Amino acid sequence: MNIEFCVPCLLGLEGLIADELRQMDAQDVRAENGRVFFSGDEHTLARANIRSRYAERILVVVGAFEAHSFEELFQGTKKLPWEQWIGKKDKFPVKGYSLNSDLFSVSDCQSIIKKAVVERLKETYNVPWFEESGAMYQIQFSIMKNVAYLTIDTSGRGLHKRGYRPEANAAPLKETLAAALCNLAHLRHYHTLYDPMCGSGTILIEGALMALNIAPGLNRRFVAERWRQAPPEVWEAERAQARALQKVDVDFHAYGSDIDPEALAIAKENARRAGVAEYITFERKDVKDFAPVTEKATVIVNPPYGERLGDLGEAQAICRTLGRRFTPAHGRSYYIITADEDFEKSFGRKADKRRKLYNGMIKCQVYMYFK
Repeated sequence: MNIEFCVPCLLGLEGLIADELRQMDAQDVRAENGRVFFSGDEHTLARANIRSRYAERILVVVGAFEAHSFEELFQGTKKLPWEQWIGKKDKFPVKGYSLNSDLFSVSDCQSIIKKAVVERLKETYNVPWFEESGAMYQIQFSIMKNVAYLTIDTSGRGLHKRGYRPEANAAPLKETLAAALCNLAHLRHYHTLYDPMCGSGTILIEGALMALNIAPGLNRRFVAERWRQAPPEVWEAERAQARALQKVDVDFHAYGSDIDPEALAIAKENARRAGVAEYITFERKDVKDFAPVTEKATVIVNPPYGERLGDLGEAQAICRTLGRRFTPAHGRSYYIITADEDFEKSFGRKADKRRKLYNGMIKCQVYMYFK
């Protein structure tokens, strides 16, 4: 069964996702702004969900067409082969968005797409109504510049929800973005990672998962596990393969520090849940006292900036502190993500390299120092 997929992602992560999909033997991989397309079979579906570090979710593309009117949206939707996925008892709610298009009412688009799918399935199954009590097939639509993409979500909860962080534990950095920072820092299984403002430990935990090659979705469930198109044996095989790829003989260790004892307690618990507690040492310490205890160090930090801190002056003072503590040395590299466009001025040095990324809707830069 050849399936076309789409991966929505944080802006700036398209290239990383395309690379990891190719490493998973995905076919026809192509990146666009904010999403990556690829194709494969039911094993690809399970593998991408279990192993992807940077994707927000994995969607099945049912079809795409141009739609300038509600009639075109209805007819275009009705022509698509929904019965290949949705059974007569399955749930199929609709949600989505529209950007720069003639059809701008999201609620009207939802209603029309739902009605068109119902009409198509009525003809297929010869039933007057649908009880929607079975497996979940969440239909998602995106209408951009009058082109409608209709997809079905295979993931359920967003892929950044690995399962080690409680739902209520809000953090300024998504797990997917933290993993991307570790990738940009070229983190390896023999590196020593530091985060001197570690908060709930997301960067350190994602770094440990990457260094040990532990698949981020190994210990969570996905909505497509109830689909007849992806039977249990497919998921079992892909989880077994992911476990076989884990590294056990590694020299990796991480050091996290923070001034907030409550944040450190949460970080320790998160590391335990993620199964990487033995690879991370946590310590209560102010960032002004930061000093690596090893000769070589990869330092990644997400300092609070004006929008998050509420005080631009305080944020700049933190950047000045980082500039004093992050001294150039052989074998040491520093990666700082911030929305502060004057960061280099406060830090005191021009970055060796910069990379634009988005933290949600906030445009950020990753400032890299490795020379």
